[in-house]
Amino acid sequence: MSEQDLQQTDITPPAGEKLQKVLARIGVGSRRDVEAWISQGRIKVNGVAATLGQRVDLHDAIAVDGKLIKREEAAEATRRVIMYNKPDGEICTRDDPEGRPTVFDRLPRPKEGRWINIGRLDINTTGLLLFTTDGELANRLMHPSYEMDREYAVRVRGEVDDEMIERLKAGVMLEDGPAKFTDIQKAPGGEGFNHWYHCVVMEGRNREVRRLWESQGMVVSRLKRVRFGPVFLNSDLPMGRWREMSQGEIDILAAEVGLQPVALPTMNLKAKDKMERLQRKSSRPLGRGERVRSLRPAQDSAPERPAREETPRKPNRGSAVAERPSEMRKRTDKPHGDKPAGRGRGKPRG
Repeated sequence: MSEQDLQQTDITPPAGEKLQKVLARIGVGSRRDVEAWISQGRIKVNGVAATLGQRVDLHDAIAVDGKLIKREEAAEATRRVIMYNKPDGEICTRDDPEGRPTVFDRLPRPKEGRWINIGRLDINTTGLLLFTTDGELANRLMHPSYEMDREYAVRVRGEVDDEMIERLKAGVMLEDGPAKFTDIQKAPGGEGFNHWYHCVVMEGRNREVRRLWESQGMVVSRLKRVRFGPVFLNSDLPMGRWREMSQGEIDILAAEVGLQPVALPTMNLKAKDKMERLQRKSSRPLGRGERVRSLRPAQDSAPERPAREETPRKPNRGSAVAERPSEMRKRTDKPHGDKPAGRGRGKPRG
């Protein structure tokens, strides 16, 4: 082979696009989901089991679990995002063999793609969950390199001293490696040995917040996520309800992970009216006949009451997303004010 041929070979880019990126962009699942499905043999390209890193183009036939995925030439990502205030007792999966309620049960069905949950919450953890139809957005928001912090309101039982707080912020060793809170703020509320704190973690590891407190001999009796990156859980979204984010809110969230804006899909008048009715229904408080199912020990059972906001926070009105990405990083002296305490950093992310 001549030197010119070698140079030509070096500059010729690989044909096509990575399979997991293609399926994530059109909302089939996040990149992590797709990579797991490839490893499990659930995806085929042109009738042959796909491999990790495989590239495809518009001429390739892609099937997931035997179902052919339809792709349009020059199709754009459909980027819708909804916020959901998760009650306890719901699990973050689409189908549960035990028949337990899932976080997808109450969500509206998107016309294009499907909802991808951005991270997970434990069955007994409540609060903010985000869902999107854009797999690339979901992947970036969950990827550790983008450092999307998660803030929780937590009620712990036991004596907490300054030395314990410093240990939790400096880092402790858990069974799956070192972990720490990047911020801890004492909050009003609680009585006796029960105390409320707002704490921030930078990862989405399984039960990380609970395990951090338990490493210090504390018992977590309530745990609620109140913020994910620049998105805050406002008090006007009742537990068990969802709200679709506006174009401006989605653009701010996407900019945090380096994505360009994508226009929300257009809807005809009938579809728009239906969505508005669903939105109004989901934003109003739960009635007596719409009680949120929760899992509690039998001995603690009491007459069931409509779900309500229990975390001691002041009302928060207006947009759920900080208008400027830098606002989410400003530390506040009032962790239960309009915006919970963040990690206090001012440099933009890459």
